[in-house]
Amino acid sequence: MYPFLHKIAIHEIENKYSNSLNTISQFMEVIQGTWHWAISGFLIGLIMLVLTYFGKTFGMSSNLRNICSMTFAKKKIEYFDFDWKEQKWNLSIALGAVVGGFIASYFLMDGTDVLQINPKTIENLQQLNIDAPNGNLGPDAIFSFENAFTLKGFSVLLFGGFLIGFGTPYAGGCTSGHAISGLSNLQIPSLIAVIGFFLGGLISAHFLIPLIFG
Repeated sequence: MYPFLHKIAIHEIENKYSNSLNTISQFMEVIQGTWHWAISGFLIGLIMLVLTYFGKTFGMSSNLRNICSMTFAKKKIEYFDFDWKEQKWNLSIALGAVVGGFIASYFLMDGTDVLQINPKTIENLQQLNIDAPNGNLGPDAIFSFENAFTLKGFSVLLFGGFLIGFGTPYAGGCTSGHAISGLSNLQIPSLIAVIGFFLGGLISAHFLIPLIFG
């Protein structure tokens, strides 16, 4: 009788183990699949609700100032002379974004979901000698280590970095600070900034990029 009970116990354990594996597999399919954009919007809105409740404002570019304040720049430039420790929560969000992006890219993507681009956009890129990203967030002709060490690529990245480093403090925020945090608080300056972002993007896409890479 005892061997019979032993077999039943082993069978029950195997069933539970198999069910657990199935549950994990189903969970990973959901994680690795393409989520609806509304889910991301809801989560961002939920985060903004929590930040607003605690009197915080969100902005990724403000971490540039925080990092500079952590270095020798604090002693040299008055703009960076502040207590960056009060912004540790903002630094943690930036760090979490980096870590989360790394985990998602290298461990949670199965490689089957490729970023879909409008065929007309691909055709326009090819006219500028820029290949389609092929699943990447940006084309290699602009975002690659090989391109970064060419004169044109280095100049574009350097000038773009300068515009970000200078423009975001001057404008009081970046796309996340104005478009997410500012608009959620119904700030008119943020609305004006977002309109400027869109106009700048249109000018870059239709005039500057063809001029640089054409």
